[in-house]
Amino acid sequence: MLKMTHLQKVYRTHLIETHALRDFSIHVREGEFVAVTGPSGSGKTTFLNIAGLLEEFSGGEFLLDGVNVSGLNDNARSKLRNEKIGFIFQSFNLIPDLNLFDNVDVPLRYRGFGAAERKKRIEESLTRVGLASRMKHYPSELSGGQQQRVAIARALAGSPRLLLADEPTGNLDSLMARGVLELLEEINRQGTTIVMVTHDPELAARAQRNVHVIDGQVTDFDEAPRLREVAAGNADRGSGAESGRAVGAMD
Repeated sequence: MLKMTHLQKVYRTHLIETHALRDFSIHVREGEFVAVTGPSGSGKTTFLNIAGLLEEFSGGEFLLDGVNVSGLNDNARSKLRNEKIGFIFQSFNLIPDLNLFDNVDVPLRYRGFGAAERKKRIEESLTRVGLASRMKHYPSELSGGQQQRVAIARALAGSPRLLLADEPTGNLDSLMARGVLELLEEINRQGTTIVMVTHDPELAARAQRNVHVIDGQVTDFDEAPRLREVAAGNADRGSGAESGRAVGAMD
């Protein structure tokens, strides 16, 4: 789904040259849930902006769902971004003067969907996040966790193949954060690839795989505990099934 090889990102001014990404390589397979971790200033946000086709890179190769994005013009990049990617931000980025229905509607209008198709997608996505009954409410009438669910519904309405989440629980208390993460896990189980940047080790541990970034480089790939626990549980169930079959055969 996402493959970066030896990626470089350099910011230049007339005085200094800053290397935000250095020889950055990562491969995210379709259907994965990957957490990207690392200290502030390590390059996580730069990576996410490039992954979302919001920034260009200085060198290396980037394939998004099999498409080499190098050399694409602005229109082609915008089209690919709108068709393939959904974004979830820490600050929700909802429009306060629009109700939930209209907030989710905004990006769909840019996609050029007709009114009937937009209505169907909006209602389905708000239902999916448990807010169908509040689609005429305004953001100020919701809790922080509910506002983040609206932001997720807005991202899902376009049926993205890849969901990019930048500290999606950073502005939430622990209970609301847990609810949002459970929703993301459910979305992932339904087939959407998710890449989540987070500082929270507890959230990172819930992802299938962790990628650690320091000084603009990937320093560590690790299966998160949740994936190891699932694998261990499957192995235990498999052993139990084998024992059951053996006992049955002996009987």
